Amino acid sequence: MKVLVTGISGKLGRLVGHELLRRGYEVVGIDRRPWEGGPAEIEVHQVDIRKRPAEEVFRHYRPDAAIHMATVTHLVHQSPDRMRVNLYGTRAFIKHCHTYGVKQAVFAGRHTFYGAAADSPLYHTEDEPPISAHSFPELADLVAADLYAASALWRYPEIATAVLRLVYTLGPSKHGTLATFLKGPRVPLVMGFDPLFHFIHELDAAEAIVTALAHQLHGIYNVSGPTPVPLSTIVKAADRRPLPMPETIFKLGLGRLGLPLLPAGAIDHLKYPIVVDSEAFRRATGFRYQFDERDTIESFKNAG
Repeated sequence: MKVLVTGISGKLGRLVGHELLRRGYEVVGIDRRPWEGGPAEIEVHQVDIRKRPAEEVFRHYRPDAAIHMATVTHLVHQSPDRMRVNLYGTRAFIKHCHTYGVKQAVFAGRHTFYGAAADSPLYHTEDEPPISAHSFPELADLVAADLYAASALWRYPEIATAVLRLVYTLGPSKHGTLATFLKGPRVPLVMGFDPLFHFIHELDAAEAIVTALAHQLHGIYNVSGPTPVPLSTIVKAADRRPLPMPETIFKLGLGRLGLPLLPAGAIDHLKYPIVVDSEAFRRATGFRYQFDERDTIESFKNAG
């Protein structure tokens, strides 16, 4: 079975590529970046998913399945290029899958789709609408990409499309939203708040994505790892020092005083939890994570 992976040169994309090879799939990749030192069995085409050369890769290889991971997910300020990559790239991916007879498509989205708010449910299910487009405009492009990918479920029912909403990933690559937030020796927290954070080891995330493909899932599925953990507990377990500060000071210090450069909407993600119910995915695939919360944080902390 031939699988095309967009965004394969990213940290998670590489793990997905390795997992596909381990399971015996034939793999071809698309990414604007090279995969230095990648497996000889995987041919990576350095093209933009939005451009004609990417379509030529679909036309030439005629993959049986495709996984879309070429999205920008960091909690950063919005930019026109990010919107074009996330939304227009997803549109191109779905179009090429339809045009060139792809039988299975997997979109790797994020649980931040749901947004963080004081009145959010403790566990988000797949049928809940997003509030992040309103409360966190910088995530509007990811919400739009998720919804566009989900539209393939009814627009192209002949394609077994799985839209996955993965929780934060963490692991030895030290890549991703949560890893970036934990980067420094001191981690700022909003005083008076200690939200639950839902995360999964990056190896488990890669396995979950390939498992969705192997089970030919058709639908929208939350994907999570172990029990969610209070943010302050994660910070301490990672050998970082929590730095609580009043919200007003936090907002004024963004991008200064050693604080990360985050848009204002990101502060709600440090106040309120985004926890998902992933029972539907477990029932459909039998997926079980291999790394618990302690193992996952340790793998991040001990990585060189």
